[in-house]
Amino acid sequence: MKLIRWGAAGQEKTGVIIDDVWYDTSAFGGDYNEQFFNDNGLERLEQFIAANKDSLVKVPEGSRLGSPVARPSKIVCIGLNYADHAKETNAPLPPEPVIFMKSTTAMVGPFDDVVIPKNSVKTDWEVELAIVIGKKATYVEEADALDYIAGYVLHNDVSEREFQIERNGTWDKGKGCDTFAPLGPFMATRDEIKDVDNLRLWLTVNGQKMQDGNTANFIFNVPFVVSYVSQFMTLLPGDVISTGTPAGVGLGFKPPVYLKHGDVIELGIDGLGTQKQQVKNYVKD
Repeated sequence: MKLIRWGAAGQEKTGVIIDDVWYDTSAFGGDYNEQFFNDNGLERLEQFIAANKDSLVKVPEGSRLGSPVARPSKIVCIGLNYADHAKETNAPLPPEPVIFMKSTTAMVGPFDDVVIPKNSVKTDWEVELAIVIGKKATYVEEADALDYIAGYVLHNDVSEREFQIERNGTWDKGKGCDTFAPLGPFMATRDEIKDVDNLRLWLTVNGQKMQDGNTANFIFNVPFVVSYVSQFMTLLPGDVISTGTPAGVGLGFKPPVYLKHGDVIELGIDGLGTQKQQVKNYVKD
């Protein structure tokens, strides 16, 4: 299945994509959140769709898409998970995964604006494959890790490099700003992605190709990442793990290139659709 959430920000309804058509599943009840995944929601939703396939209502044309999962308990990110990206940022290959957290308040829809934070001069892009956890995971064995995955989603891990690298403290400062986690357009359930270790991912800025990589080049693959993270924290249903970005980020150019007001970012991953965001300067409400 391909899960979507649609409607005005903060008022999203649930839906699914069937044969490229968006259908409203709000009659199913609830949201695509921790409770949904914890209570065998994917199987129940599949049964609901089968029982109501002739009466499902189409989502109104032109509707906004939100994040396909409701706000999770946490967004966990893996840094430097592609050798070419580590090289372009002059970072040594990590002997084990780098973990940082991204604020859940950074989550927006796949076509929402990306807002350059106040006082930012180094806002950057990062196309990433993200994992959605399907059941509570603590000390998971790598051999069992795939059983804990509900599905996958496209993620733009927008980053402010001065906040991340040059300001004292952790990477989190440059990762959790508002609008810095566009997710979607849909969450594909695990069965939809036949080979998660061979997915092309790409990103353009104003039509110019910046990133063009493949998950075959992971340093740490998906099962290892899920198992590894679960050794340090309990992963709850609906939690998101973002798996890192390939080469081609703005920080890696010589001189670096960063986002500015009016730029247009487009990105995609095989089987997970595409995103498009316009970049805007922060304006106080």
